[in-house]
Amino acid sequence: MLRVGLTGGLASGKSTVGSWLRELGCNVSDSDRLVADLYRPGAAGTDEVRRLFGDEVLDEKGGVDKAALAKRVFEHPEELRRLESAIHPLVGQAYRRWVEETEGILIFEVPLMAETGGGGRYDYVVTVEADPALRLQRAIARGVDADSARARLEAQASAEERIALADWVLRNDGSLAELREQVEALVAELKNRDDGLGS
Repeated sequence: MLRVGLTGGLASGKSTVGSWLRELGCNVSDSDRLVADLYRPGAAGTDEVRRLFGDEVLDEKGGVDKAALAKRVFEHPEELRRLESAIHPLVGQAYRRWVEETEGILIFEVPLMAETGGGGRYDYVVTVEADPALRLQRAIARGVDADSARARLEAQASAEERIALADWVLRNDGSLAELREQVEALVAELKNRDDGLGS
């Protein structure tokens, strides 16, 4: 089993890379998926969010309204830190359960890896990088409010900090075909290393 952390900033292309990694035979999960489960009505993450910020960030079903929560915390860095301190341990517990239940090449997508110091739990780290102006343009194009997108970019770690953690850097400044070629080369190398561990 190989444990690989996949990171990158807002609108860098992490989700595209993750979908291709799954298609190419890797087992892929991500913190967003785990957080979505934690933010369901009655779940532990929802209880923490309600304790921190009250009912105003909950939806009509009693789960977390992620858009309302994001708007609040990304505009107030001290509240973002409080949220991360409460939620990250819960995500860590869910991650450990997933690792125990899964075999092969495990890819875990972690947008805030550099910010949380979480790189040490993986055998390898991959980051997807693109020019910040291009990432901002992509985020706005997919419907993120321009001010919110800028605030989120500023709140995230720098490319240099992510690259310092990484064993591989995938560049996503060009075409999707160019990115796909990099992903296929990465999977071939990971399979070689996974086979080497099993031999």
